[in-house]
Amino acid sequence: MHQDERRGMKQRVKQKSWLAALAFSAALSLTGTQALASENGSSFYLLGSKGPMAGVVPAPGLYLQNDVYYYTARADASQSLPTGGQVAVGLKAQALINLPTLVWSTPYKLLDGRLALGLTLPYGHQYIDADLVLGPYAGDTTSRVTTLGDPVVTGTLGWQNGSYHWSLVGMVNVPAGHYRGNSMSNIAFHRWGADVSMAGTWYDPAVGWDISGVVGVTFNGNNPKTNYRTGTEWHLEAAVSRDIAGPGTTLGAIGYYHQQISDDSGDGAVLGGFRGRTAALGLTASHAFKWENTPIQARLKVLREFNTRNRVEGTAVYLTLSLPFHD
Repeated sequence: MHQDERRGMKQRVKQKSWLAALAFSAALSLTGTQALASENGSSFYLLGSKGPMAGVVPAPGLYLQNDVYYYTARADASQSLPTGGQVAVGLKAQALINLPTLVWSTPYKLLDGRLALGLTLPYGHQYIDADLVLGPYAGDTTSRVTTLGDPVVTGTLGWQNGSYHWSLVGMVNVPAGHYRGNSMSNIAFHRWGADVSMAGTWYDPAVGWDISGVVGVTFNGNNPKTNYRTGTEWHLEAAVSRDIAGPGTTLGAIGYYHQQISDDSGDGAVLGGFRGRTAALGLTASHAFKWENTPIQARLKVLREFNTRNRVEGTAVYLTLSLPFHD
C-alpha cells in the first residue's frame, strides 16, 4: 500500500472514531423517554433510539449531546387505551421533547469491556386529545403539559475485535420528574423502569458500510398513582447505512419491532392483559463537521409505525447534535 493510501486510511479511521463516540452518545440519550407513559399504549424504552454504530463504545472522555424528539400519533377511533387512570377512545397525541445528555466513557474496564455511564434529563411538551374519556374526569378530553421528565441513568460495557463491536447496555428510569395524577398528559412515568439490551455493530472504514442491531427486554414497575403495571416488553432494532461523499456523511435505513410478552396487571389495568405490539421502518442521514475545531455530528431519523396493536401508531422524528464535552 502506498504511503498516501495509508495516510488516507488512517485519517478515515480517526474521523470514524469521533463519529462512533458521538453515535454512542446519541444512543444513550434517546433511550428512556417516550411520548406517552407505557400504560398509555406506548413504552418506557424509546423505540427507534438506536441506529448506526449502536454497538460502539467510544474512547475515554466526556461527551455532550442534545436531542430533539418529535412524535405524532393516534389510535384507531374504536381503540380504547388506558391513560392517567382513565380509559380514552380515539386518542391523538403530539410530543416535542428535548433530551440533553452527558456521557462519560471511563478509562476503566470490567470483564475486559470498557465501562461508560450516561445521564439524561428530559424536558418537553405533550398534547393529548381524545374523542371520549371514560372515568371520573370524563369531561376532560384534551390535556397538555410542559414540564420535566424522569432522569434516566445508563451503564454500558463495550468490546471490540477489529471491525466488530458489541456492548451490553442497562438503563434505569428514576421516578423523580414532574408527574400529574389524573392527567392524560405526562412526560414523567412516576414509576421505576429498567431495560437490558445487547447491541452489535460491524463497520469497516475501508468499505464504508455499517450494519448494526439491538435486542433487549424492558421491565416495568408499578405506577402507584394509577396502580398500573405494564407487562414485560421485547424490542428489536436494526440499521444499515453507508458512507457517502467521504466518512462522516452517511445515508441508511432503520427499523424496529416491539412485542409485549407478559400481561398488564394491577387494579388500574381495567382492560385486562392488553399486550401491545408495533413495527416501524424509516431512513436516517448524518453529517459530521467542525465548529471552531470542535467535531460535531448531526443526525436525522424518521420512522413510520405500522402493524400496531393496543398502542398509538405514529411517526417519530429525531434530530441529534453530538460533540465531545472537551477536547
